[in-house]
Amino acid sequence: MPRIAEVRAPAEPSSPEQRARHLRILRAAARMGAEKGLERVQMHEVAKEAGVAIATLYRYFPSKTHLFTAVMAEQVDRFGESVQQPKPGMTPEDAVGEVLVLASRQLLRRPALATAMLQSANSANAAAVADAGRIDLTFRQIVLRTLGIAEPTVMDVTLIRLLMQCWYGVLQSSLNGRASIPDTESDIRIACRLLLAPRSNAPSGPVSR
Repeated sequence: MPRIAEVRAPAEPSSPEQRARHLRILRAAARMGAEKGLERVQMHEVAKEAGVAIATLYRYFPSKTHLFTAVMAEQVDRFGESVQQPKPGMTPEDAVGEVLVLASRQLLRRPALATAMLQSANSANAAAVADAGRIDLTFRQIVLRTLGIAEPTVMDVTLIRLLMQCWYGVLQSSLNGRASIPDTESDIRIACRLLLAPRSNAPSGPVSR
């Protein structure tokens, strides 16, 4: 399990040059994570691959938990930009299922990197690793947009949080070899139908709690 060092808060890139370095680090970490897995990735190797000083790497990412949570956050942001409108005639919960299946396929294409990102994001304390909260928020926005909910209720937010936790667990089972790809995708679709049935814009009427 990657350890979070007791250090000051990570710096945020502000200039175009800093943002370019930040992105190079994330891309280098993604490549190395896909090749080696979380445990075998060394921070100094990421810095070398990205062409930055080791001090620069640690200024933005004090630990591998910070680094690979940020890698996942960046990939989730890019995925969110690519999500299309639901197909005509598809129910909202099935549309969410298709979105999560597509996201799963993209993640599982590089299993070592997927494991590194999920392990880091799931172990990250949101108070110490801001990108953990960013991942949650982005996925919530993707699901709400797909469901067609502009003003979510407390129940809507709760249902989506439960769905995300279920999805992470299904992905982990697939990565551990405990579920086949067809079973993984079927489980995701069933979870969406079951967990999103009480949403506020369901045909049976809103849940006000």
